[in-house]
Amino acid sequence: MQTLTRNTKETQITASLEVYGKGNGEIKSGIGFFNHMLESLCKHASWNLNLNCKGDLEVDFHHSVEDCGIVIGTLLKQALFPISQIERFGNASIVMDEACVECDLDLSNRPFLVYKVPVSGKVGEFDSELAEEFFRAVVQNAGISAHIIAKRGKNQHHLIEASFKAFAVALRRACVKNNALGIPSTKGVL
Repeated sequence: MQTLTRNTKETQITASLEVYGKGNGEIKSGIGFFNHMLESLCKHASWNLNLNCKGDLEVDFHHSVEDCGIVIGTLLKQALFPISQIERFGNASIVMDEACVECDLDLSNRPFLVYKVPVSGKVGEFDSELAEEFFRAVVQNAGISAHIIAKRGKNQHHLIEASFKAFAVALRRACVKNNALGIPSTKGVL
């Protein structure tokens, strides 16, 4: 299990991540919908994640969401790199009622995010555009190239939750152990 504490003037975060866990999330971000998304991420990635964030929520939720992404991405990189004996690539298409979101990713150590999910308004008090900020922070800090694309949908809750679930399932599949692969790259290093 990897553990990290990150303190700034805007947020104080302590988190522990076990990539090969049982899907348990103990999340306290101060943001109800975001807690729900991170719990869903844990469940479908089969992670154990304990995260406690105290942020400047009186300003807005941006600092907390982005900084949680930084911490989770950093923990994920510490847990996985150097990449060896795992599949490396993962993809998933997740349906939630009218919404369908696909995620394709590569644990490449070359961070890049393509995020094409329609954004409008809020889900509860959560600004919908913060989902992209979270994913950007995770992939940048974890060294992941990820494409998260909505195929259809209009309900913001469904689109965002399907995004988190698709990302989670794609990550779980990319992390599947495969001893025959060694380092899964023709370069010999990731």
